[in-house]
Amino acid sequence: MKYFPLVWAALWRKKVRTILTLLSVSVAFLLFGLLQGINAGFDNLVASSSLNRILTFSGGSLPIPISALERIERIPGVTHVAYVGMPLVAEYQQPQNFVVGRPVEVQRWFEAHPELQTPDAQKNLLIETRTGALVGKTLADKYGWQVGDTIPLTSSRTRRTDGSLDWTFEIVGFYEAPTRVMVENSFLFNYDYFDEARASDNGTVVQYVVTIEDPSQTAEITEVIDSLFDNSPNQTRSMSEQEAAETQLQQIGDLNYIITAVVGAAFFTLLFLTGNTMMQSVRERTTEFGVLKALGFTDTAVIASVVSESVLLCGLGAAIGIGGTALLFPIVSSGLPSAGSGLSGSVIIYSTVLAIVVAAASGVPPAWRASRLAVVDALLGR
Repeated sequence: MKYFPLVWAALWRKKVRTILTLLSVSVAFLLFGLLQGINAGFDNLVASSSLNRILTFSGGSLPIPISALERIERIPGVTHVAYVGMPLVAEYQQPQNFVVGRPVEVQRWFEAHPELQTPDAQKNLLIETRTGALVGKTLADKYGWQVGDTIPLTSSRTRRTDGSLDWTFEIVGFYEAPTRVMVENSFLFNYDYFDEARASDNGTVVQYVVTIEDPSQTAEITEVIDSLFDNSPNQTRSMSEQEAAETQLQQIGDLNYIITAVVGAAFFTLLFLTGNTMMQSVRERTTEFGVLKALGFTDTAVIASVVSESVLLCGLGAAIGIGGTALLFPIVSSGLPSAGSGLSGSVIIYSTVLAIVVAAASGVPPAWRASRLAVVDALLGR
């Protein structure tokens, strides 16, 4: 620590150059933190998907009849079946305030999704309140909704039997899903009310959620479910919940490859930038290193001082970048529910390791060069 003032002074010898390099390092780590945080969020989405839940979607343009419920329940190995109707996509107060409501049979839905947490009293109140709604915590926090509030919505996609596009719900409670934060961005309401009130597609659902006893039977049971609809216009496509999550991500692209390529290019450039900064700094201080050696500094001490300067430069930049990531990530991830709202601890660990690697790679070569200087040559600036 006694040599810290010397290292600090050397770092700020050229203030403009140091500031610009710090900004470059900070931006690189900011980019790394945001991209890796989002990628980790998508990985969590797949990991948190249940292996013993099968999702059955419509395989064509027609929704699935709700009358198929009993046939699916009778399939050997099936323990529970829930369903969700066509989501209500609507606007709240302003056109940009999109909210999504899911019409469900409440008791079935919560039995199929044990990760959803809500007091039994609120769940029962939803069952008893025809126009009631259970709102996800994230969505409720976004708009400041409270129990008892009436929320007027306008949907351009779902028309009521009276021709109106307006829907009104009374908030009876909230639910949380700590392991699957993305589902907190919507609200649940009664399927029976929705089915009677909508003008089209009555008696149909868009998805069945089938809970099975043994995940090893997933392939067999999905085949049986889809075979029920082979000779009907409402053909289906069934897959495990985890497979559905993976398929959804594959439609976006190979995120791991894209993120690795972008981050790799950024840090490859950063390595040259910081390396050039350290080489210039050492070259400009050749005479100073000669004086230090004349005063008794060993080669090891010279290497340590230069590498410490590099570590300090990269460490400060990384700290600023990750600090910025922690502030911006909740904003960025609000548009990507699966990413969660908090920065993953693994991102901070990877950033620390990466900062050390960049510091070592950019600091060791010029430090070695400085340590090999002869005192006479260094004092003469050669």
